[in-house]
Amino acid sequence: MIPPAACILYTQDPDFVRRASAYLRTLTQLRHVDQPGRLDPVLQQNRPALLLLDLRAKQSIDLLTQAQTESSDILIIAFGILRSEPLRDAEQVGIYAAEDVNLERRHFQFLVGRALDHLHLLIENRALRGESGSQEISAGQLALEPPAHLRLTTRSILQLPRLSPRLENPGLLLSRVVEGLAEAARVARVGIFRRERPGAAFRLHAGVRCLPETHDLEYDERDPLLRWLELHAHLVYRAHLAQKDFAQRELLRRALDSVGAEVIVPLHAEGLISGWLFFGHRLTGQPFDEQSLEMLVLLGEEVSTILENARLNQELTLQKTLAETLLTAIPPGIIACDENALIRWCNPTAEGILGVTAAEVLDRPVEHAGSRLGSILRETLESEAGSSSQQWIDGSSRRSLSVQTRRLMHQQQSLGAVAVIQDLTPEESLRQKQELLDRAAFWTDLAASMSHEVRNPLVAIKTFAQLLPERFDDPDFRRDFNEIVVQEIDRLDLIITQINNFAHPPELHFKPLDLRAPMRKAIELVRARSLHNGFSVETTLPDDLPRVVGDETALAEAFAHLVANAAEATHGRPKARIALTAKPIREGTHTSGVVVTVYDNGRGIAAELKDKIFSPFCTTKPRGMGLGLPIVKRTVFDHNGRIDVDSNPHGTSVNVMLPVAENGA
Repeated sequence: MIPPAACILYTQDPDFVRRASAYLRTLTQLRHVDQPGRLDPVLQQNRPALLLLDLRAKQSIDLLTQAQTESSDILIIAFGILRSEPLRDAEQVGIYAAEDVNLERRHFQFLVGRALDHLHLLIENRALRGESGSQEISAGQLALEPPAHLRLTTRSILQLPRLSPRLENPGLLLSRVVEGLAEAARVARVGIFRRERPGAAFRLHAGVRCLPETHDLEYDERDPLLRWLELHAHLVYRAHLAQKDFAQRELLRRALDSVGAEVIVPLHAEGLISGWLFFGHRLTGQPFDEQSLEMLVLLGEEVSTILENARLNQELTLQKTLAETLLTAIPPGIIACDENALIRWCNPTAEGILGVTAAEVLDRPVEHAGSRLGSILRETLESEAGSSSQQWIDGSSRRSLSVQTRRLMHQQQSLGAVAVIQDLTPEESLRQKQELLDRAAFWTDLAASMSHEVRNPLVAIKTFAQLLPERFDDPDFRRDFNEIVVQEIDRLDLIITQINNFAHPPELHFKPLDLRAPMRKAIELVRARSLHNGFSVETTLPDDLPRVVGDETALAEAFAHLVANAAEATHGRPKARIALTAKPIREGTHTSGVVVTVYDNGRGIAAELKDKIFSPFCTTKPRGMGLGLPIVKRTVFDHNGRIDVDSNPHGTSVNVMLPVAENGA
């Protein structure tokens, strides 16, 4: 395959560069030149080429004339201001085209594409005529060998400096490599193309006396040169190009011309092309003989080894740095020991928690970090489980410590053990403070709720007691006294019972059960206790519900609280609706649980109460202690379930998720 011609843009207008690059991105790779003195060298390095010449740029007319007269394989398209004198002059000198610099995208792409096709046709015609268009040394000239004292020998490889791959600066390493190559190979120019990471473009990373434009070259993984090097895997020498077919000869000649080189030596790593070296003329001007070319290949292999070792060392250093930084920065303390129970790592957090310094404990037995910690680490090294977890309060610092240990293994071989140390003291202090606040809030809410609930019955009892001496002989009064006082005493007893049940819940008796039974029982309980008659509950209870493990009485009581709340929320509303449904939760073909939903179309829960509804004594009802939903939540948690509430002004849905019994038992 004949490689495409180069496309060179000469301009000092950044906007023109941006537009041309965008227009031609899918057609060709554009090379930009902005200095008049560099245009001719770039054209010489990239023949045949299409030159896009901005007539507004410096010395553009002189450069146009020079390019047209000195090279027959340069096609020129000039761009200028419409109807300007330079553009009219360019049209008269016989270039390929002269166009407005503001040519729109479609016409610009069409013009350049047609010009590139024209160049490609010229190259194919040259191939058919057997003309190479270059001055490669013929095969017969290869027999000429330079004098013995000018030949490269194995001594040249020994002269290559023994560079350490541990140099932290990759650029400095590459610079020293190419300097050593230039001295060892005795050449005027040498450079190295490589990429920084997989997927990146190959660029010049270091060189000696390289052409300025070489630094702008980029080769991606699909470039024909890279494909050729991967396929043939041998060096490229200008004097050998006459032996190639025309397409290969053009490809390799352009690669050599673009960097001003005589030889390209591929570099390999892990069986792939990792880059390439290029060498210019020998300092003496003499051609390379076969033995010298073999020495260049050996130099390339030596450089490949140096660079691969440097890459591996750099990767190892990076991984080590990341690991050390991570272990230093993470919040828990880390103590690591080897298989002989000698401490090999201690991060600053562990130093602060244990009250030791790394200098005091490194390369010392684990007991130097604390006797109890040392005992746990030794047990971990010796146990089959290879892990342990303990929590205690340190005797000297009074810190609450949590330690998890794990044996470190690599390919069935023990490397040691690591202890992850958590200082729970701040969390414990915060928890204790929160418990105090919660306890204080609990008693405050309890006192407020008790004063509200108890005062009303006491007022009624007190009123009847005060009237008793005056109206004792009134039979109606005695009857009312008996009924109301007994009723209010029962109300007080109910309050005490509710508080006692909340503080001391009954023991649960778990067994496999059908959820439909406690759900139906819940509706009966609400009807028996309800002060509002006439509410109805829609039920959807499928027959194929999986069984759950639970306490039927506790679940019935929890569902009853939810249904009672729904009845309260819909009381007095037209078209009131309460629904109680259940359905299985399926994960693929597996049934993981059952969701019970209580829905009502009431007013919903006020926004300021949504986060408090499960707190004790939170209620908006004129009567009641506000213990219903806290009891529901505790019951659901006791059954390893979850409860979610979704409420808006149009209604409320409470979803209770319960896991199914194992094996459906």
